[in-house]
Amino acid sequence: MLSGARRRTGGRTHGETATGATRLPLGLLDEVPVAVVALRGDDVVFANAAAHRLGIVRGTFLVVAELRQTARLVRRDGLRREITLTLPSAQLSPTRIPVRAEVFLLGGDEVGAVVEDQTEASRVEAVRRDFVANVGHEVKTPVGAIALLAEALKEARDDPVAVARFVDRIAVETQRLSRLVQELLDLSRLQGGEPLPEMTVIGVDAVVNEVVERMSPMADAKQVRLVVDGESGLAVLGDAGQLAMALANLIDNAISYSAPGSRVALTAKCREDVVELVVADQGVGIAHVDLVRVFERFYRVDPARSRETGGTGLGLAIVKHVMNNHGGEVTVWSTPGVGSTFTLRLPEAAAADGGGQPG
Repeated sequence: MLSGARRRTGGRTHGETATGATRLPLGLLDEVPVAVVALRGDDVVFANAAAHRLGIVRGTFLVVAELRQTARLVRRDGLRREITLTLPSAQLSPTRIPVRAEVFLLGGDEVGAVVEDQTEASRVEAVRRDFVANVGHEVKTPVGAIALLAEALKEARDDPVAVARFVDRIAVETQRLSRLVQELLDLSRLQGGEPLPEMTVIGVDAVVNEVVERMSPMADAKQVRLVVDGESGLAVLGDAGQLAMALANLIDNAISYSAPGSRVALTAKCREDVVELVVADQGVGIAHVDLVRVFERFYRVDPARSRETGGTGLGLAIVKHVMNNHGGEVTVWSTPGVGSTFTLRLPEAAAADGGGQPG
C-alpha cells in the first residue's frame, strides 16, 4: 500500500496513508525541491508542491505521457526505472526544462515517482564543457608557439642574432603559459576547489603598499605614473593574499592598457562602513557593450592587445571571485578613449565584526 504519502480526497490533502495511519509529517515533502508523486493506477493520490510547480500534475492527472507510460511498466514488472526528459517551461517560453525521474513500485498497484529539475546541473555541465574547451584553446596557443620557435631555433643555430631573437620569444611564451597555469590554479581555489582561508582583520595600507611595490617596476617599464592617495588606517575583514591578488590584477590591467606618460591612480576611502579601493586609469577604455562581460572567464575586449600584453582573460574573473568570497563587490565605469575605473567595495572591519577595533 501507499506508505508515507498523502491522499487527495475531494480536493483536500490529508496527512495520512492510504490505510488511514499517519506514518510521517508529510508536510515536509512540500519543502523538498524535488517533485514527489504517488499513483494508484493512473490516478495521482499524492503530489507535493514541487510537482505542481513543474507542471507535471493537474488535479489527479499526471500530464506527462512518458511518466505515465513508465509508471505502467513499473507496475507491470516491479522494476525500478530512471528516465530523462524535458518539460515545457511554466513561463510559456520556448525553453524546456530538463528533468531526471526515478519511478518505483510502492506496493500493489501503487507507484511512486521522484522528479528532479536538472536545469542548474545542465548549466553547470555546459559551463564546465566551455571552460575545458577554453582552457584547451588557451594552452594550445603558447604551446604551439613554443614548438614552432623551437623548430626555428634548430634551423637557425648558426645565426646568433636569430637564435637570440627566438630564445627571447620562447621566454615570452613560457611566461604566458606559466601565468595562465597559475591563474587557472588561483581561479580553481577561489571557486571552491579549496576551503576558504580564515578571515582576519587586515590593514588596507599594508595590502596597498605590497601591491604598489610589486607593480611599480611594470609601471616604470611602461612609463606610466602610479599614484596612491586617499585615507589611511582603514581595515577590512578578509584574506590579505586574496585581496592583494585582486588589487594587483586591476593595476596590471590598468598599466597594460595605458599609454606611456599617462597615470594610474589607486585611491582608498571609506563610505558608510564600506571600504572602497578605486583603480582609475587614462587608458583605451571599454565599450559599453563589453562592460557586462568583462568579468567572464577568458573574455577579452581586445584579443590582439591581450596577446601583446600577455593577458589570459582570467584576471577580472579572479577579482570577481575574490570579492564574492569576501562579501564585497567589484564595479566598473569606462568610456572609450577616456579610461576605466574599477572599484572594490568591502565591509569595513569594524562594521563586519560587529564593531570591534581592528587589531
